[in-house]
Amino acid sequence: MKAKANDLGINLVESFSEFKEFKNIDRATMMRVLEDVFRNILKKKFGQEANFDIIINTETGDIEMYHLRLIVEEGEVEDPHLHIALEDALKLEPDYQVGEDCIQEISLEDFGRRNVLNARQALMSRIIELEKDELFRKYTDKRGEIINGEVYNVWKREIMILDDEGNELTLPKDQMIPRDMYKKGDSIRAVIHAVDMDKGSPRVVLSRTSPEFLERLFELEVPEILDGLITIKKIVREPGERAKVAVESYDDRIDPVGACVGVKGARIHGIVRELRNENIDVINYTTNDALFIQRAIQPAVVSKMDIEGTTANVFLESDQVSLAIGRSGHNIKLASKLTGYQIEVYRVNAVVEDDVDLDEFLDEIDEWIIEEFKRVGLDTAKDVLRTSVADLLTRTDLEEETISQIHKILRKEFEEE
Repeated sequence: MKAKANDLGINLVESFSEFKEFKNIDRATMMRVLEDVFRNILKKKFGQEANFDIIINTETGDIEMYHLRLIVEEGEVEDPHLHIALEDALKLEPDYQVGEDCIQEISLEDFGRRNVLNARQALMSRIIELEKDELFRKYTDKRGEIINGEVYNVWKREIMILDDEGNELTLPKDQMIPRDMYKKGDSIRAVIHAVDMDKGSPRVVLSRTSPEFLERLFELEVPEILDGLITIKKIVREPGERAKVAVESYDDRIDPVGACVGVKGARIHGIVRELRNENIDVINYTTNDALFIQRAIQPAVVSKMDIEGTTANVFLESDQVSLAIGRSGHNIKLASKLTGYQIEVYRVNAVVEDDVDLDEFLDEIDEWIIEEFKRVGLDTAKDVLRTSVADLLTRTDLEEETISQIHKILRKEFEEE
């Protein structure tokens, strides 16, 4: 006879169907948990030393439980949960003998409705805990991999994303590219950045700003990297603005920079679009520090360089200084991070006889405008005048009208002389 939960008005068959809907839980694990839950209930009723066999069919919800007791002579029963008298055993099976195990089926009705309800609740709790543990383990093993998801909720400080199994993932605001804009239902691609436990539940944090994300994108676009023919030595980023990627090839026949960029930029264009038009400089890695610094500081052309400890003093022509520093100082900052050297930029001809420091124009030009010029390496009036309006528009946050007015003010200074 099979004991069914329907006998008690509790549809455990339906419960098992619910359990099977849980993600990340395989059938073998679920059966083991079910057995553990019912075995604990049996031990509470019959004692810790009692022996039981439990058979569970997760497809139909059938539960078979058997109590195993040693058959002893009449009067030798020390514990009724462990032993059974021969006379009582023969009532269950006529050919039992002393020394054998008596197998007696236990019905769910023997536990009562409350205990079965408690069993179901305990079962749900165990399954949920297992699901959390499995999700934590799964994403811990996938840390550093790219994942595709769908935006489910957009909040002020973070975005909730669902993976293809419906698991909830988090993309914090500080791990988003500044120009990232998402709404519910959008597809999104990010790298698994961190996995930790938050109040007993796994929290999977994604990132679109980490160097790992850019590295994974290169692996997707450049087969030679995935095949091991090209190695990415280091990546540094100012997310959404600029990135520098040092690459090396162990095959002399392969140009690592050309392979990463692709014909007419075919390979790198997709990556740039994914990163919201982030400028990506692919650099050929070398163990020659001076040459590596020279490559890292491109597009500026270095005239001379002195390396002292971890500081590299780079000397440039005046028209190359702004190129070396880059917009908002991103180029020089990333070059320093990439090479591991503190790069200091100097002009080959530091002083021009008829030049004027920009600070001398504080009575005519707002201080913040002067600071904006200095930030891109333009410290004097002639530095600014030698730089075209188009170039200044690209390298600064100033408007064309403002730049034109500044040029007029500076030209006037030299015309008066």
